[in-house]
Amino acid sequence: MLGSKLDILKQEWIDVVFSDRNKAYGAYELRKKNGGRTSRAFLYGAAFFIFVISLPTIINKLEGFIPKAPVKVKITDVVLTPPPVDAKKLPPPPPPEPPKPKVDQVKFPPPIVKPDNEVKEEPPTQKDLKTADPGQKDQKGDPTADVRIDEPVGNSDVKQVTEDENKIFSQVEKQPEFPGGLDAFGKYLGNNIKFPAVDRENGVSGKVICTFVVERDGSLTDIKAVRGPSQTMMDEAIRVLKKSPKWKPGIQNNRPVRVSYTVPINFQLGEEQ
Repeated sequence: MLGSKLDILKQEWIDVVFSDRNKAYGAYELRKKNGGRTSRAFLYGAAFFIFVISLPTIINKLEGFIPKAPVKVKITDVVLTPPPVDAKKLPPPPPPEPPKPKVDQVKFPPPIVKPDNEVKEEPPTQKDLKTADPGQKDQKGDPTADVRIDEPVGNSDVKQVTEDENKIFSQVEKQPEFPGGLDAFGKYLGNNIKFPAVDRENGVSGKVICTFVVERDGSLTDIKAVRGPSQTMMDEAIRVLKKSPKWKPGIQNNRPVRVSYTVPINFQLGEEQ
């Protein structure tokens, strides 16, 4: 009657189990409607699983249709101040006295046509020029000195020591300068600095102190941010300085030298309008 395959959830089996029993009892209803409940539970579970898996895609699609409110940032000019002067630091030493020439020199005045009665300085004689070279002044020579051509001479008995070209100066006769001066440097920073988004959202602002070396060719090296309100601001300041055009190098003893330089860079949030 019930077939050879056993299926205890079929209605025939349920009727056999509950034969001569109280079918109004809840167990009969549960067994009778078990198949429908199981199917609905499976469909609900599958639908919920598919919804959870698809949720990120749905959110991305919705964000594409909803326009974002524009971010209002007021850009202000960066005010730069020159690096503070340390009163404890001594001024750079004067250039050393050039060494003596190898051969004696006699003063040879420039040739100017004048009447004899107006001539105050007589030029050196041929006899003088046999033992000395013409020069700007009478100068005793040093036979042990090196031969110097087209170079200044002096009274120093010590040979001039060649200065280390890789020496980094902190104070020089003429400080390095951005092309166009500090105002041009401020405009360059204002046009190139991008306020970090995370700092803008958190309302962080302040000053980043940067140091670098202006090389003899005007390029910037050894760029560092020594302190600042956040690491993102310090990284942004370094990025902009690395893109900087070449500066006018510092001058010491009439030649370009390497100079260390310190500059503050302000990050200031503008009021939203």
